[in-house]
Amino acid sequence: MTLYKTHTCNGQILEICTIQGSTPGPKILITAGIHGCEYVGIETAKRLSMELSNNAHRVCGCITIIPCVNREAFYARVPALNPNDGLNINRVFPGSTSGSASHILAAMITQLQDESDFYIDMHGGDLHERLSPYVYVPGNCKPNITAIARDAASYVDVPVRVLSDALTGAYNSAAARGTPSILIERGHGGRWSEEEVNAYRKDIVSVLAHLGALHPSDRTDINQARKQREISALYVGAQADGLWYPSVTPDQNVSKGELLGVLHNFDGEEVQVVRAEKDGCVLYMTGTLFAPVGVDLIAY
Repeated sequence: MTLYKTHTCNGQILEICTIQGSTPGPKILITAGIHGCEYVGIETAKRLSMELSNNAHRVCGCITIIPCVNREAFYARVPALNPNDGLNINRVFPGSTSGSASHILAAMITQLQDESDFYIDMHGGDLHERLSPYVYVPGNCKPNITAIARDAASYVDVPVRVLSDALTGAYNSAAARGTPSILIERGHGGRWSEEEVNAYRKDIVSVLAHLGALHPSDRTDINQARKQREISALYVGAQADGLWYPSVTPDQNVSKGELLGVLHNFDGEEVQVVRAEKDGCVLYMTGTLFAPVGVDLIAY
């Protein structure tokens, strides 16, 4: 059985799996691999494509899955960026069919978002990142869109939910255009494990069940809605190229004024001292010794 159909636009390709259910229901879009080295999301989406394609009777409505948006980066093992144009696809939404490769891919996904009732974007901590699992919900959109997303996010088995006020990113762009959306982070550092993939699968199946996209008789082994701490995030970028020495770890609670880390130059001189500007919880940080200027050193 052929799972994927090839969609093309101005030379760019998306391999898309569409599962049409046996009964009416919502239209759900799931993407992974917008960053090609975020392997836990990619592997989970690939397996879910196979699982649901072989059990379409479980599906209500229509579920569309793109397991790896950024295949060029996946094959080249390039973090964050699209090798075709050097851009971060997640920073160019809603995209343009007349732009470069990343803009075209973003535009293709935007069209699918606009046709969907809900959108799930699966991420997983890139090669250079360390993180603890959490989920984003969009806040820069109509309140009812945020409310729908927040309800769905509660079925992701993570303790922290981040309310975003940005417009960048695939999920924020979708929400601003009227499609409720969430972004899940699980995995990090260019690694993956069966345990992480199984946990991610359970997250996605639980959200699909909540949204009514799975037949009621098959809604077993799923997460129940949980209370999550909702926070807003602060992102601290590197002011110069340097060597990053963090003082905290992902998922650690921090207090205002606490030392989060220090950026040194190669002579050992301090270039940047990062202290918490507010109480918070560490979401992710640079996990490599070298940190180039502009990259997020830490988010909390």
